[in-house]
Amino acid sequence: MTLHDVIVVGGGPAGLAAAVELKRLGIRDVVVLERDQSAGGTPRHCAHRGFGWKEFRRALTGPGYARRLVNAAAGIEIRTGTTALALEHEGRVRVLTPHGLETIAGRRVVLALGMRETPRAARLVSGTQPWGVFTAGELQRLVHLARLKPCTRAVIVGSGLVSFLCLPTLRRAGIKPVALLEPGETVLAPRPGRWIARLLYGARVRTQTRVVAVHGTSRVTGVEIERNGRHELLACDGIVFSGEFVPESGLVQASHLEIDRATGGPRVDQYGRCSDPTYFAAGNLLRAAEPAWTAWREGRSVAHVVAASVHGALPEAQRFVTLEARAPLRYICPQRFALPAPLPAALPFHARADGALRGRLRVMRHKHELWGQDQRVAPERRICVPLEAGSLDGADHLVVECVERIRS
Repeated sequence: MTLHDVIVVGGGPAGLAAAVELKRLGIRDVVVLERDQSAGGTPRHCAHRGFGWKEFRRALTGPGYARRLVNAAAGIEIRTGTTALALEHEGRVRVLTPHGLETIAGRRVVLALGMRETPRAARLVSGTQPWGVFTAGELQRLVHLARLKPCTRAVIVGSGLVSFLCLPTLRRAGIKPVALLEPGETVLAPRPGRWIARLLYGARVRTQTRVVAVHGTSRVTGVEIERNGRHELLACDGIVFSGEFVPESGLVQASHLEIDRATGGPRVDQYGRCSDPTYFAAGNLLRAAEPAWTAWREGRSVAHVVAASVHGALPEAQRFVTLEARAPLRYICPQRFALPAPLPAALPFHARADGALRGRLRVMRHKHELWGQDQRVAPERRICVPLEAGSLDGADHLVVECVERIRS
């Protein structure tokens, strides 16, 4: 069994950023495991621009950004076509390589597995199962990698940024967007998206509208939608389920590491350290979904802590202060604070809400408010909580909540 200083599982923005920073910090024996045949992560499938400005000071397409990430990792061993099958104690990772099964070990292991979209089946949409039902990621791969035109008229389910980025992909393939459907009361993407969809792409955005069923035999012929109790059939031959991202945490869930039910990812402290201190996590494995540059930044931050841990400069946690997010907040990440805390936190404390909120966001220790601020919160936007280590003296459990909730 081969022993490495650090094993990085995942070759996307977070994993490659961590590997590059570890090398810069003097950790030479780093190996990156990537199950795809090429490293770079999800951006490889995204042909639109908007990547790389904060990392490389360039406005890049997804594939161009992925190439820059891989080029920055020159000299680091990246094993593509290698799938991690199991995470074990003492940093042992069982992998499937092109040459067969193997077990390798790391003094530390960084988990950067990313995220995935929720497919139709998990959304409990009934109806038939014809050709023409995709996730946004599948659409991107079919159009940009396979150069295919999978349908002619498409309905997009979801209204996040990824949903609107499907529009130029559809145009590139010569596919007409029929509508964007949002089951909630508010469009999740920034406000101009609604007008851009209508004026530039001819697609109407419908809120409070859910998909009831898919129609068609061999191919999609339409989708049945419901709004305010009224049903309607939209004619189309393609339906794209976008958003509702979840961490790609199946490997972690099958391991000995603790899982946070709210995020679906591993439970971590402020250093990205998992319940087994040999393992660390970064990027969208912790919670979905954040942009590529956030995952990249977290990969770099976690690398500093991992390097300190390898060199014995990160002491073991003597106690934890647990963090709880109460409704209408959906989660908080990280979920605990390890004390003592000799290094700056690798991850900011942040939360998300399912719907639009207006109220007082506060951190409570029993009945005492440690921090509070009146805020208006958009749905699915990151909420940063500036909690300082000094406020944790004597605490064992903190609650993060938003009171006086008003839906807008």
